[in-house]
Amino acid sequence: MSQTRLLALVGSLRAASFNRQLAEAAAQTASEGVEVTIFEGLGDIPFYNEDIDVPGRVPAAAVALREAVAEADGLLFFVPEYNGTIPAALKNAIDWASRPFGDGSIKGRPSAVISASISANAAKWSHGDTVKALNVAGAAVVESAHLHFGTIGQRFGEAHPRDDAEALTQLAAAVGDLVGAVRARVDA
Repeated sequence: MSQTRLLALVGSLRAASFNRQLAEAAAQTASEGVEVTIFEGLGDIPFYNEDIDVPGRVPAAAVALREAVAEADGLLFFVPEYNGTIPAALKNAIDWASRPFGDGSIKGRPSAVISASISANAAKWSHGDTVKALNVAGAAVVESAHLHFGTIGQRFGEAHPRDDAEALTQLAAAVGDLVGAVRARVDA
């Protein structure tokens, strides 16, 4: 495998969200031969509805997501916590990528979850719900690539995570672990 392609899905739709900034910093840490692309358009995907998940009716935004997931070697989920759980846009993306059930584009895809919130809890509830949804959807969850960032408003309020050496080291390790899982899958 010459180029490893990772797709980042950011649960916060806000353009300057801390989770998006963490995704940008993770992309910066990727080693040579690894490309991290942030998926744009989660907010454009309608809620999953089996009535429109039929040939000729699947919304273009959902098709784009499924194709991006299928083309990726691994997935990075950047997860904030909304009311103690996973944001609807990110859960919806998992729902679309998991269909048709048992054969969706997410099936077997090595996946890592990086959670971040303004609380000291570091979005651990949302993180757990995301891991559960990914497991049920059939993704290959890479536990060693998980990260939790708490009190991010204080930590990254004045500077982008790319300017935080510790955050970059942690993100590089998570990306490296995910890439290792991707390459082990290919070599198997």
